[in-house]
Amino acid sequence: MKRRIKLISVVLALALAVVSFSGCGKDTIVIGSKDFGESVVLGEMFAQLIEKNTEIKVTRKLNMGGTFVCFEAIKNGDIDIYPEYTGTGLTAQLKMDVVGDPDEAYRIVAEEFDKQFEITWLQPLGFNNTYTLAVTSDVYEQYGVETYSDLVKISENLVFGAEHEFFDRQDGYDGLVAFYGMKFKGEPKKMNTALKYQAIGNGDMDVTDAFATDGPIKQYNLKVLEDDKGFFPPYYAAPIIRNETLEEHPELSGLLNQLSGLLDDEAMTELNYLVDVEGKSVEETARDFLTEQGLI
Repeated sequence: MKRRIKLISVVLALALAVVSFSGCGKDTIVIGSKDFGESVVLGEMFAQLIEKNTEIKVTRKLNMGGTFVCFEAIKNGDIDIYPEYTGTGLTAQLKMDVVGDPDEAYRIVAEEFDKQFEITWLQPLGFNNTYTLAVTSDVYEQYGVETYSDLVKISENLVFGAEHEFFDRQDGYDGLVAFYGMKFKGEPKKMNTALKYQAIGNGDMDVTDAFATDGPIKQYNLKVLEDDKGFFPPYYAAPIIRNETLEEHPELSGLLNQLSGLLDDEAMTELNYLVDVEGKSVEETARDFLTEQGLI
């Protein structure tokens, strides 16, 4: 009898362990981000919002790498959520042509990601971090360039540099120079994202790609040029989430959608400046913003 009771106890303990382990897996989600300040801040914002308002445990995989690293990770189930941009989804991941209308671009990526990848686009956060081109203040003072078309006329005198990913995208370097007819001096410089602004600040190059809300634009006093012929698509940021994760935690949709419309270009630029230039911690920056908005 004692042996039977002991056996039953062992079986029950094992069963409870299995249930406990399974529950832990379902109650834990993984949030990722790309390898630049804005994406890391947004990923941390998502994580804190979920942690403070639910019982879900959050594992952070922030600062993972470029677009393709994060996209493969969410498709493979290595992460559940990360911040993405409509223009990136359209051109880099769906390999579609540029769509200038922001609402139409969002509609297309939302439908196609759900259909092709079983990934849901939640509501846009509010800012348009579109690609742009920026030149040094010296170039601006010497040539007075205001638009990309102005840049075409002097591009052969200038050195261009950008992060590696910009040279691998449909809406990147090759498409840009072909569309506008630019011809820069020598071979373009390719480097890690973290080194780009340091390089242009040191005078190693004259022109670089930039995101409209980048904090270092202000730090290095760069002149942002106007995309007067509309080459770059709109890049509205939004959380994207695996459908399977959303089925397990449907409350995440309403929770993360509370951020919709709260981050305009000016607000996001300021957060980026605090982190990238002033060195404020990502955790504190995200927490302060969420607290100010009454979300945590």
